[in-house]
Amino acid sequence: MKQFLLALFFSAFATLAYSQELTPGTEIPKAVFYKKAGGTFSTDQIAKGKKTLLMFFDATCGHCQKTAAAMSKRNKEFADINLILVTQDEQRSIDYFMTNYGKALLSMKNVSILQDKDHVFIPLFHPKQYPSLYLFGSDRKLIYYSSNDNDVPKFFKLIKP
Repeated sequence: MKQFLLALFFSAFATLAYSQELTPGTEIPKAVFYKKAGGTFSTDQIAKGKKTLLMFFDATCGHCQKTAAAMSKRNKEFADINLILVTQDEQRSIDYFMTNYGKALLSMKNVSILQDKDHVFIPLFHPKQYPSLYLFGSDRKLIYYSSNDNDVPKFFKLIKP
């Protein structure tokens, strides 16, 4: 009986530890992603002193495509923040996605499009589904998280100073 209770305790603990999600006030997790031009990009390199909007997407996801298109249409509103898009997709899928849904974002200097080749995003950021949007304050702490593409207008309201 002792062994059964001990096994039950450890499985419950493991489930709780895995299912934790980022909550408001949580700092940007440390992670390393890859740039198209080569080299790595660490979350430690995110420019400080500005809000950061991070989007985790899949190029074939219709909701991600809708979100990227909405963000692209209002790209000028992202001028004063860091905008980081992260995906586990291959580069040609990323290129297709950005060209067709996020074209206006491509020319912006404050936008980074990154690959998660090592598959670290999911265990560190705990997204619920695609797309997942995270807004961090200039102090690098989470302000708002959503995995609902209908919440995009909320992010625009929160981005404004």
